[in-house]
Amino acid sequence: MGRSYRADAIVLRSMRFGEADRILHLYTAERGRVNAIAKGVRKTTSRFGGRLEPLTRAALMLHEGRGELHTVSGADIVSAHAAVRERPYTLGVALIGAEAVLKLHPEPEPQPRVFDGLVRFLELLDGAVPESGSPAADALAVGFQLKLLLLAGYLPHLTSCASCGTAGPLVGYSPAAGGAVCETCSGDPEWFRLHAGSLETIEGLIERPLRPGPLDPVAAGDAVRVVEATYAHHGGFRMRTLHA
Repeated sequence: MGRSYRADAIVLRSMRFGEADRILHLYTAERGRVNAIAKGVRKTTSRFGGRLEPLTRAALMLHEGRGELHTVSGADIVSAHAAVRERPYTLGVALIGAEAVLKLHPEPEPQPRVFDGLVRFLELLDGAVPESGSPAADALAVGFQLKLLLLAGYLPHLTSCASCGTAGPLVGYSPAAGGAVCETCSGDPEWFRLHAGSLETIEGLIERPLRPGPLDPVAAGDAVRVVEATYAHHGGFRMRTLHA
């Protein structure tokens, strides 16, 4: 039989399916991750039009049948985020955040802090965003990923050596140990050295509210490397959008 329900949803990814349909990867306030099919949406006569573009927040009517894919039967835009898609830099940052949510929070269960963080992330990208080289090194892109790692239970330990517990000095990062390490504990094959000031930069991104903007290039490179190493070791995945 199945049933219909309403969902406050953000489109994380949209893929063509068949001649006129699209498969949507959604993150919803009510259920967390949901996969759905929008039938006929690619036809010029589709009543959904541009309401299901990637990064759009929409009030959806979904039908839950027997399969894994729910069916979209209604859609009204809450926030289109068209300006985000129109600028290559903000689009790059947004796609990093969307992929991080997909990879780190795939569960079909509500996680209000993840949903609210994603809403705020996209709202910030709608505004004036200073470009600072690569989208992957933007403070908003890195900070959002670190906060998602925190909510997923993978946040690196940075305040003392993750291996022996000493206060430091901390000289590198070991994904196997789960955080920063001192010189004595730096023999782990996966560890790598961090530049001076990088740990402070990472801690600041975790502790302060999300905001876009430039980071010191060296510290940004270290922060991205820490995030990627954590993904690989604890999540078993690599982020395609970090290398787009």
